[in-house]
Amino acid sequence: MRLKRRGTAAAALLAVAAAVVVLSLTAAASPPPERTVYVTIHFSHFDLASLQVSPGETVRFVVTNTDPIDHEFLVGDAQMQQIHELGTEASHGARPGEISVPAGATVSTTFTFPDQLAPGWEFACHLPGHYAYGMHGPITMTT
Repeated sequence: MRLKRRGTAAAALLAVAAAVVVLSLTAAASPPPERTVYVTIHFSHFDLASLQVSPGETVRFVVTNTDPIDHEFLVGDAQMQQIHELGTEASHGARPGEISVPAGATVSTTFTFPDQLAPGWEFACHLPGHYAYGMHGPITMTT
C-alpha cells in the first residue's frame, strides 16, 4: 500500500512538473500583451510627461487632441526626431509610431519597441515651433 501511494505521489508530481514546463514554454513563445497608453493634448502640451517601456513591448497609443489646432505624435530615437524636426512631412500615419492628430480628433498608432533603447528616445510633435514649446517627452526602458 505504501509503495502504491509513492507511485501515485510521484505520478502527480511528474504531472505538475510537466504542466509547469508546458506553461512556461507557452508563455515564452507568446508575445507580450499589448499595453494601451492614452495621451491627451491640451494647450499644446502632452499630458504624458514621460514613458517607461519594457524590452520588446508593444504599446498602442490613443492620442486625443483637444486643441483647435493640429498636432502630431511621433515615437522614435534622437536621429528620427531630428529628421522630423528639420523635415517637411505634412502628415503621418503610414508608419507605426507616427500619426497626425487633427484638431478635436482622436487617433491611434501601435509601436513595438526594440529590446534595447539608446539614449534619446522620445515622443514629440514637430509641427513648426511645437517641439521648442515643449511638446516632447523622454522614453526610457525598464531594466
